[in-house]
Amino acid sequence: MNRDQMLEQIKSNKEIWDFVIIGGGATGLGTAVEAASRGYKTLLLEQHDFAKGTSSRSTKLVHGGVRYLQQGNISLVLEALHERGLLIQNAPHLVRHQSFVVPNYDWWEGPFYGIGLKVYDILAGKLGLGPSEILSKEETLKHIPTIEPEGLSGGVIYYDGQFDDARLAVNLAQTAIDLKGVAVNYFKVKNLLRANGMVQGVMAQDVLNDEEFEIQARVVVNATGVFTDDILKMDNASSKPVIVPSQGVHLVLDKSFLPGDSAIMVPHTDDGRVLFAVPWHGKVLVGTTDTPVEHPTLEPCALEEEVEFILKHAAQYLTKDPERSDVLSVFAGLRPLVKSGDNENTAALSRDHTIIVTPSGLVSIAGGKWTTYRKMAEDAVNQAAIVACLDKRESVTSNLKIHGWMEKSDEADPLQFYGSDAMGIKAIIQSDSELAELLHADLPYIKAEVVWAARHEMACTVEDILARRTRALLLNARASLVAAPIVAQLLGNELKKDSNWTERQISDYTAIAENYILA
Repeated sequence: MNRDQMLEQIKSNKEIWDFVIIGGGATGLGTAVEAASRGYKTLLLEQHDFAKGTSSRSTKLVHGGVRYLQQGNISLVLEALHERGLLIQNAPHLVRHQSFVVPNYDWWEGPFYGIGLKVYDILAGKLGLGPSEILSKEETLKHIPTIEPEGLSGGVIYYDGQFDDARLAVNLAQTAIDLKGVAVNYFKVKNLLRANGMVQGVMAQDVLNDEEFEIQARVVVNATGVFTDDILKMDNASSKPVIVPSQGVHLVLDKSFLPGDSAIMVPHTDDGRVLFAVPWHGKVLVGTTDTPVEHPTLEPCALEEEVEFILKHAAQYLTKDPERSDVLSVFAGLRPLVKSGDNENTAALSRDHTIIVTPSGLVSIAGGKWTTYRKMAEDAVNQAAIVACLDKRESVTSNLKIHGWMEKSDEADPLQFYGSDAMGIKAIIQSDSELAELLHADLPYIKAEVVWAARHEMACTVEDILARRTRALLLNARASLVAAPIVAQLLGNELKKDSNWTERQISDYTAIAENYILA
């Protein structure tokens, strides 16, 4: 996956694209894979980096949604459980089984949640990951040694999926390109092209080279998440907003706060959210919140009250109460919830996806979640193909192996999340043994990963590497700042940049990373 090669394909293309997809998050990348796999001529444009926004800031779960079961949204749970099973089959190097324990502190919680999670098992059918069970107090403490024992009566254990969201996004971009699609980052759509009142392409800018392009397409798909309304307004300045952004915040703690392999799930907090404490990359992810946001941004910041909310609730359930000084990183993401009447409580809004086709033929797909990205993409391509009068072609993605697919990976190998690409990184180390050195003693990443990301994963900035190609920024923001100059030097060498570029990169990354550190 090489950016210069992608740009050359855009410049040399003499035909009309079947699909131009705006947005390089989960939905846009999934749509690109879906369209390219059906043989449609496909181009994806992302204004920043792949998964820069919501799609790298999730709770890292591939799940059916126990909470949606509580809401009675059986169809969404069924769909999500089915897609969870497919994703584990299609990207086993990134998705794995995760046990969750629901601690019970009232006599009725065991039977109540036990029955609910048995329904969850039944809905999963043959794609289930394991049967749920009611646990005694002793069994619960065995699974979660640091759970608050006072008043604990037992628990319920069930199974869902866990993954690395940004790594999956990169692999989806690679998959689309493997299928002869074109995907490029730092390529911003500035306007829509029209002919006879119909959308027939985009005006876009290569941000890194400051070059503009007119790109013709049979159909344009708006898959921009929380920025959906911006593209809709390009189509019709008077269009009413359809997105209600909701902010979710996560804190990252040391593994000592949750030393076992099981995660904690608290079904109901003060604001109606589910609280998770999940083992992830040797750390513990705790979240989340659900705060309405008026204006979406590419770098949302955690609010003070959100941080205090998570710390307070974590302290209620853990024997070791986390303090602000224990937080290794704090990150915020924006959910693109679809407007639903006058409901102002974002925690109560549906996570179902919605497809909108405007009179001018712009197709927008909004809502949904990572787990159902493939089904969202399938629905979007089906609808867009009708709008564009393209030949009907059946979806093949339910059994399509995602780039890096590897049936079995060594969990002790720090490169396991690269799947089959790990061999390429090891080859880089063989050519230069110094590249086996860690970027920082408190991070699991080596210099060779920076070189690989520059050569094969379209990484263009220090942030791309530390935030999304590796997850250093989320795992330990302070350590990532120390590693930034090393990354800048390695990346600059690969991209043939001078020392001024290197210094700017360090400065730009420092400004971003400081927002991930609690004062």
